[in-house]
Amino acid sequence: MALTRTMIGFALLTLVVMGVGGTVYKLMAPDGWLASAFGRHVSGAVALVSGIIVVLTLISLSRGWAIRERNRRADLFVYAFALTGLLYLGHYWIDGRF
Repeated sequence: MALTRTMIGFALLTLVVMGVGGTVYKLMAPDGWLASAFGRHVSGAVALVSGIIVVLTLISLSRGWAIRERNRRADLFVYAFALTGLLYLGHYWIDGRF
């Protein structure tokens, strides 16, 4: 029983890390979401700084929500990023790239 719970927890942790990492990669990549939003004419430095500000803002907001209502919202973030990680893993498995 304990081994099963440990394996499930490890799989969930792996999916969450893949979800967060994949989202940050999609956000900051040269052809990612920030480049699409700001266009090619904006310098990479401005896009990078803007991306870091967005990521830090989301982190600070999510930590504040998770502390106040730990049960529902923290679980929502964990499972949303785990699902995102699963989608990135499936996309990587099918196409061989993110």
